[in-house]
Amino acid sequence: MANINPTRRAEIGREKRARTRAQLVEAANSLFARQAVESVTVDDVVREAGVAKGTFYVHFDSLEALTAAVAEELVQSFDEMLQPGRVSLSEPALRIAFGCRAFIDKALNDSRWAAVAARMTAATPKGGENIRRRLFEDLQQLPTGSPEETSAELKLEVVVGIMLQILRALGEGRLSSLDRDAVINAILRAIGLGAQEAELVVERLPTTVPEKSSRAAAN
Repeated sequence: MANINPTRRAEIGREKRARTRAQLVEAANSLFARQAVESVTVDDVVREAGVAKGTFYVHFDSLEALTAAVAEELVQSFDEMLQPGRVSLSEPALRIAFGCRAFIDKALNDSRWAAVAARMTAATPKGGENIRRRLFEDLQQLPTGSPEETSAELKLEVVVGIMLQILRALGEGRLSSLDRDAVINAILRAIGLGAQEAELVVERLPTTVPEKSSRAAAN
């Protein structure tokens, strides 16, 4: 290390911190796959990651912050897989409904994923920056009515709030696939679509979500 210049030394330090942070996130992910999110402790995480407890607090202020990081990674990776299907739809209302349905279907198939994703809101209420940005763009493109209509900013918070509550309920097993279309319909109504228009959007959604893309990414 004596011959390494200060710039390279700083770079090595950043790389080491990034690797350690990734170890902690992966450890939490593994633990969440085996046991209830609420039962995992900091001691469990550092033992799984093979690091000292003090190291945990160098990277995260709390277990909630680590959970948020895990959730962010899970949600972002799934959202990226949805992009080909989403951009193939020309209407903003269809894109919004498509995204919501895909996340609901993912939660129905993986309650652990739903529980972790829902926990993100407690530690980082504005997590999922890319998802929020794309949703906001779609909301801005919706046809507008009167000047007093709800702003795109408020509609964004409404959609995100509803989806987080739904993910939590699905993660806890309080909702089922029978509720899916009703949830999407309610979201569309909440952002200004009429009852008949919302129903038509749900009916016109593609019959499948890109699970094939998800499988391909995993292989």
